[in-house]
Amino acid sequence: MRTVNKITSYILITAVSTLIFSCKKDFNEVNTDPIGKSSVSANQLLSPALVNVLSSNMVRNRNFNNELMQVTVDISDAEGKVFRYDVRRTWADYTWNSCYPELTNFRDMYTIANRPETLNASYKAISLITQAWVFQLLTDVYGDVPYFDANKGKDGVFEPAFDKQKDIYLDLFTKLEEANKLLTENKAIVATGDPVYQGDVSKWRRLGNSLYLRLLLRLSGKAEVSAQVIAKIKEIAETNKANYPIMENNTHTAKILWNGTNSSTAVFSSPFMISVRAVDFRTPAITEFFMNNLTTWNDPRLNKDYGKNGINRWGIASGPNGFVGVPSGYDAGTSYVKQSYFYSDATTNNPTTLQTDPYTGIIMNVAEVDFILAEAAAKGWISGTGEAYYLKGIADAVNYWLPDRFKSVTDPALLSYVIAADIDWNNNLPVDNVAPGSQSKMEMIHLQKYYALFLVDFQQWLEYRRTQHPILPKGTGLANGGKMPSRLNYPLVTQSTNPTSYKNAVASQGADDINTLVWWQKP
Repeated sequence: MRTVNKITSYILITAVSTLIFSCKKDFNEVNTDPIGKSSVSANQLLSPALVNVLSSNMVRNRNFNNELMQVTVDISDAEGKVFRYDVRRTWADYTWNSCYPELTNFRDMYTIANRPETLNASYKAISLITQAWVFQLLTDVYGDVPYFDANKGKDGVFEPAFDKQKDIYLDLFTKLEEANKLLTENKAIVATGDPVYQGDVSKWRRLGNSLYLRLLLRLSGKAEVSAQVIAKIKEIAETNKANYPIMENNTHTAKILWNGTNSSTAVFSSPFMISVRAVDFRTPAITEFFMNNLTTWNDPRLNKDYGKNGINRWGIASGPNGFVGVPSGYDAGTSYVKQSYFYSDATTNNPTTLQTDPYTGIIMNVAEVDFILAEAAAKGWISGTGEAYYLKGIADAVNYWLPDRFKSVTDPALLSYVIAADIDWNNNLPVDNVAPGSQSKMEMIHLQKYYALFLVDFQQWLEYRRTQHPILPKGTGLANGGKMPSRLNYPLVTQSTNPTSYKNAVASQGADDINTLVWWQKP
């Protein structure tokens, strides 16, 4: 027995010794980076970070923004349905957890591009623009958020303070000013590492200044900064426009053109293919509000003749009674049958459905810029009545999906369309009036802007919170007292990982719930 034990022990010792020796043998070679790089370039950080943020934005646009803003209805009597304003706290986690890690990459881009050996003004500027894009989303969705000390874990800052939204916005303005100046140097970047503009830094400059206009407009109703904000809008749009180029046509629209397949390894695969099953993509019904306007206008985006392979450009299916939507916010227990919905690839086996459409990856489009200028003109901040910008916004919004459908704001086809749809400009209307059923220039502009912002992250919701336009019908089954949520609560993880800063933020901003107004919403 002892002999057997000795033999067993010997075998075990020999095996362990062999394992240890094997681990040590060629250790340096085995653990050496096969690529041979110990550092990363700004170019290598840009594309993955852009794709990851845009992908998370598209997922949340589909299942949160669209439900709040009456694009779709996830028909069910279950609790926690966003279309009824029944927003659970867990909805807050996804955007926060998706954006902050990528901000580390965007900030590291600036650090790398600022080193003497890798100095590149264009990458510094793109870093600032992308940071402004992401932080604008975070602060508009949550209010006060970690900003100045965020993403500094490697520097020992593990519990960053939540900064006030006003301070965040003012610093974003500074970032975008710096980006505009840096891009005048026109330093080349790697085209293959830029999934948005393929290395065209002049278009990045237009995006930065267009984003600047979006942020300025969002603060235009805030009394303590409105005078300065409106003056800056006028400078960018009119008095100093040569120094602030902005988007002017759809070649300037910021987008990632998805060209992958349904595979998590394809960098440019649409998140609608990766993250959403075909059966889930076609599950929500399209709402009555979204559908009725399009059918009333005889909108070309619904016309199969202008789409591909017999499917209209937005991939909307019609039911047995035609394009019929479901009213949003209906009472639980009420029965509605889905008729119109967005096709998925499985329903048609067709690569031109919205789920597989390569053009869904929109960061910011030129039509949004047109409607920003239309609002500025209608309010008297810049020259004109707003009509030309309004018509251009409609044309650019349609042309994004149907290229060259309308040639210009004087195109007879465009004028015929808006007159027949009864959406032509009426300069006799008041500037604003949010009473139900009323008409105003702001309602005209923002109803069209609502459709132009289709698929663009949270922008429909954010603009509604700013303007109360377009005027949405209110169903009797709405929760939350029928009030549109004003923000998302902070993720639960922040209460345990950053408790002091969280408590300070709540004490400063107000209760951590969906009805607390963020700074720019407050009187």
